[in-house]
Amino acid sequence: ASPSDFLLPEMKERNPWHSPATIIITVIGVIAVVALVTVIVLQNREIPQKYKYGIVMDAGSSHTSLYIYRWPAEKENNTGRVEEMHSCQVAGPGISSYASAPWKAGESLRACMREAEQQVPQRRHQQTPLYLGATAGMRLLSMENSSAAEAVLRAVEESLRGFSFSYQGSRTLRGQEEGAFGWVTINYLDERLGQPRPPGDRPPHQTLLQGLETTGALDLGGASTQISFVSDHFDGSESPDNSMVFRLYGNDYSLYTHSFLCYGKDQALRLALAHQTQDAPVTLLDPCFHPGYEASKDYSAVYDSPCVSSRRPQGAPLNFTHKGAGNFAQCQKVIRSIFNSSSCSHSRCSFNGVFQPPLQGKFGAFSAYYFVMDFLNLTDTSLPLETVKRELARYCSNSWDQVKQQHPAVKVKYLAAYCFSGTYIITLLTDGYNFSSESYSSIKFIKKIRGSDAGWTLGYMLNLTNMIPAEAPDSPPLPQAGYASLVTLMVLVLAVVLLLLALRPRWPCCSQQPQV
Repeated sequence: ASPSDFLLPEMKERNPWHSPATIIITVIGVIAVVALVTVIVLQNREIPQKYKYGIVMDAGSSHTSLYIYRWPAEKENNTGRVEEMHSCQVAGPGISSYASAPWKAGESLRACMREAEQQVPQRRHQQTPLYLGATAGMRLLSMENSSAAEAVLRAVEESLRGFSFSYQGSRTLRGQEEGAFGWVTINYLDERLGQPRPPGDRPPHQTLLQGLETTGALDLGGASTQISFVSDHFDGSESPDNSMVFRLYGNDYSLYTHSFLCYGKDQALRLALAHQTQDAPVTLLDPCFHPGYEASKDYSAVYDSPCVSSRRPQGAPLNFTHKGAGNFAQCQKVIRSIFNSSSCSHSRCSFNGVFQPPLQGKFGAFSAYYFVMDFLNLTDTSLPLETVKRELARYCSNSWDQVKQQHPAVKVKYLAAYCFSGTYIITLLTDGYNFSSESYSSIKFIKKIRGSDAGWTLGYMLNLTNMIPAEAPDSPPLPQAGYASLVTLMVLVLAVVLLLLALRPRWPCCSQQPQV
């Protein structure tokens, strides 16, 4: 055998890259690389936004709506940045219609509540507050039959407690609250409640308002109507009941707000019919309905509301024939008769002796204001007021057959009332709230702003989030100092490993000559 045959195995055994020390150093280096990459990836990964959720149910006089809101768990200036995430319209009438069968009021809400369970992440259900606010329909029911109103709310509560959300209660809102929260909604959506302007940019007269100039709110429902706005000429002293103060995003807002119960479009129609049937006629020729319209009406159905029940004429027949005349000017006279503008014990009033400061700024008109005027194609307030009145007069004069032919998909019950509703809106704005031909253009009819419905519910949710504790945002696994120290340590370990591997062939044990 040649000497080389004995050298080769020994040299293989003494190969520096095959020694246990080298293998251990290499393994340490690989572990350090993996650990370094893992720490960097985890520490710098994008942290998903955490949201909180809230549910508000608007139990109105004619229907109930459910709205789901969400906002970042880490709140801004102690007020959550709330946005509408989902809405659901409850089938059937408003909960006040179930006075004779309260359990049906609770049952009616279940379909929308099951929908809410699908929309809100399940892990958030128990932390999601659920509120129900009832408005003018329940206010009227409370006036008429308080025990029935309480029974309806109990049935609603029993139904809502059966779901996995954090039920916070059901209550009937005061009219002023409904108006004020509507004001909060449209100003929030229009980004009027942000940080205040620098003092130099603020008009000198802007004393009560510490933020941007706000927009007034005009809300019209079936049973009530609200007006809310900030006025430089109102400090609350002349009419304290019409004053509300909010603190949102670090700013204080003081506003005038009033709600007229019985002056929503449906109850106003009852008032107008009651005015025209005081003599208990068998046939009523109504200028607020289209020519050719004819229907048999039950006297008891007209007068079964607390708004008109005391006015029912003695000796009235069971029914009367309701016929349309389609005269806008005469319809306005009828509507003006339901406003009392003759008495005012304050410095100035709107109607029915209610104090109202001078109108100021722009206004957003929503709910029934929008839906009625949109149907009539009159939401463009750049049109002169006289033009709007002419268009209404033309529409009201159309024959009933022609109107039905033009709108076959609209239920007759609603279609028949648009002439009255449009005329009522214009008369309420001008004769009631004192909008002039010039200031009418300051009104904007709105349905949604930035994807959220205009109405009181978002303002209600926004105000309530001041009482919901903020959640700490998700943070990286390591504090910044610890992260920097760990990365530095692993980089040093890698540097030592690489240095040892580079110097390995020069180690004494590795440079020995093979023995023969």
